[in-house]
Amino acid sequence: MDTNLSPQLPENPCIAVVVAAGRGMRAGGDVPKQYRAIGGVPLVRLTLESLIQHPGIHGVCAVIHPNDEALFEEATQGLALLPVVYGGATRQESVINGLRGIAALEPGQVLVHDGARPYPSPDLITRVLDGLSMAGGAVPALAVVDTLKRGNEDRIITATEPRDGLWRAQTPQGFNFAALLTAHEKFVGDEMTDDAAIAEAAGMRVILVDGEEQNIKVTTPEDFVRAERLANIYEPRSGMGYDVHRFCDGTSVQLCGVSIYHDRALEGHSDADVAMHALCDALYGAIGGGDIGLHFPPSDEQWRGASSEVFLSHAMERVRALGGRVANVDVTIICEDPKIGPHREAMRTRLAEITGMDIWRVNVKATTTERLGFTGRKEGIAAQAIATVMVPVSN
Repeated sequence: MDTNLSPQLPENPCIAVVVAAGRGMRAGGDVPKQYRAIGGVPLVRLTLESLIQHPGIHGVCAVIHPNDEALFEEATQGLALLPVVYGGATRQESVINGLRGIAALEPGQVLVHDGARPYPSPDLITRVLDGLSMAGGAVPALAVVDTLKRGNEDRIITATEPRDGLWRAQTPQGFNFAALLTAHEKFVGDEMTDDAAIAEAAGMRVILVDGEEQNIKVTTPEDFVRAERLANIYEPRSGMGYDVHRFCDGTSVQLCGVSIYHDRALEGHSDADVAMHALCDALYGAIGGGDIGLHFPPSDEQWRGASSEVFLSHAMERVRALGGRVANVDVTIICEDPKIGPHREAMRTRLAEITGMDIWRVNVKATTTERLGFTGRKEGIAAQAIATVMVPVSN
């Protein structure tokens, strides 16, 4: 099954394994719960996107039921994922299948995440990754605050249990990859409730990091109602960017990260990628982050000749730091020459690669000014961009 673009991986990458092989019929509906929509988006897609967009995760592998290929392909179109792995009869079997499936990539770290948890925040994921610098495993969890009662089969209370030191474990749970795979292999057939339990049984040191109430696992119809509410805790913000660069002597221009042969170049302090500069300003504008000149002043010599990819990556980092995600970007290049049409798809692809966005969220187009103004006289190129960013309402 080859439905997605596999990402480029560094040495000893951090890989997320998303367990989405269950049937999930307790939640109701005609399809397994992970393929039902929340806010118009399939649940499993929301989950995968939350991991793909985190800069500390280098690749995401989904473990699915073999009967769900068509559903998965439709739900994840355009996402940069590793090849899927088929799950087993139990969650534990599905996890070990996933671990075995990515073993050839030689991961240094692995995050195991429930496919039905669509809202792990970037900060939560970062806490898990940071925890791995202190222990072989890190688990997000919430302290138990309610009084705990033990009851018999007739629901008669038989005891009140102390809650001190008790935590509600969540996912993603992070581990040293080699150690977790060894632990799973050791306890094949010994069904345990989560991967932390297997790590504990194998003698691994596992620490707790702060979880989040919004990081819910969608299991029942009531959970879907709550998940729909959480889907609306983000508000859209839009930003617009505009930039201009004049022509100078040269043999190529850089636009949206793509070098295009031309009889002239664009003049600028950096690589003069006018389209990418406009996009950066649109992103900064959407989050109230100033403009490109504020972060990379042209008076600073360290940015002379710099690749504009550095600027765009910084703008995306600022969005993610707010817990936001980019819904779409639209770039318009205004010029008589060079012709943009033959390079449009390469530009979309490059912008998607730099930003980590799905390519279907990226649009690039071109227009002219009917030979009016400086672009019409072929004195330079202008570009404008619009970005829509979804940001938590608290920001």
